[in-house]
Amino acid sequence: MGASAAASSGEATRLPGIKVAGYDYDRVKGIMDGRAGIEGADVSFHYQDIYSVNELAFGDDKPYEVSELGLIPYVNKFINDGYRGYTLIPIFISRVFRHRNVFVRADSGIEKPEDLKGRKVGTPGYGMSANTWIRGFLKDEYGVEADDMQWIETTKSSDAGELSGSGWSAFEPGGESPYFLPDGFPLTPGPKGVDEGELLLSGQCDALITAITPKAFIEGDPGIKRLFPDVKATEQAYFKKTGLFPIMHVVGVRTSAIEENPDLPMAVYAMYSKAKQIAYDDLETTTSLKVSLPWVTQEYEDTRRLMGADYWRYGIEANRKELELVMRYTYEQGLVKRREDFLKLFHPSTHTT
Repeated sequence: MGASAAASSGEATRLPGIKVAGYDYDRVKGIMDGRAGIEGADVSFHYQDIYSVNELAFGDDKPYEVSELGLIPYVNKFINDGYRGYTLIPIFISRVFRHRNVFVRADSGIEKPEDLKGRKVGTPGYGMSANTWIRGFLKDEYGVEADDMQWIETTKSSDAGELSGSGWSAFEPGGESPYFLPDGFPLTPGPKGVDEGELLLSGQCDALITAITPKAFIEGDPGIKRLFPDVKATEQAYFKKTGLFPIMHVVGVRTSAIEENPDLPMAVYAMYSKAKQIAYDDLETTTSLKVSLPWVTQEYEDTRRLMGADYWRYGIEANRKELELVMRYTYEQGLVKRREDFLKLFHPSTHTT
């Protein structure tokens, strides 16, 4: 899908063609249809899921000047492998509260987070970004450490098939783990070809921690339930207490494109910021509903009262706490070999945003 960037959001006069990749969120629709762009640049938007954009960005091709990226996979590559193919800008394009992603077997007796201690916990990928945030809040809010649980990593997920080579697994082909877990850490591979829902319902584990909503839960199997039954109330209470809105995906600009045009990072930042404002305006309008929910304007108003007018925050300062936690969590949980200053990930021109 292409869009001529007629709207002015900065200058990029030395790079007329800019290809942008990622999901087609409401907050990028302005880029897709040309209402938000970069002056002097021909911007085109290309739909790609997160698996595809990560694979392209971390591979040799790098076809997109601007790309959505998984934040925690990027941190891992940056620290562990010295990756510098893309440079981040503080556009946090995907954010999700993750209390909704803890599931338990209905007859397990697990009623609160502390009950997870000593229990078997399945996951389709120990290194998933969602899991990193879940392990973080289990420790910070409930005193449940990662090694308090016995982890079983499945070889299959109920939505994505076999997981070999996904980048999430602690058990890579050849037997070399990409992570830095301490000796004796309680993590073992699950039986081949068994997905996380099957593992839980068969009694081989007691709980699941996963970014994926298990197929069995979607289909209404009574044997599986969420640990937090009122997810919305729990996640809102978490925000009220901590002020945190967990970051999943970020935007990167190809480093070679920045070398050709040093103004590009801030021009891209302005473009995404304008597109987000367009999405806010669409949520607020009552003349005709732009979103297919009858009470969308009321939900928007409620969210602003709780989280502030600009609740989908971009910029360094407004997200400092989340970014510091990402660096702490990835190091504490053995995903990276050292802890770095998060500012090193972002282009210097964006540090004052």
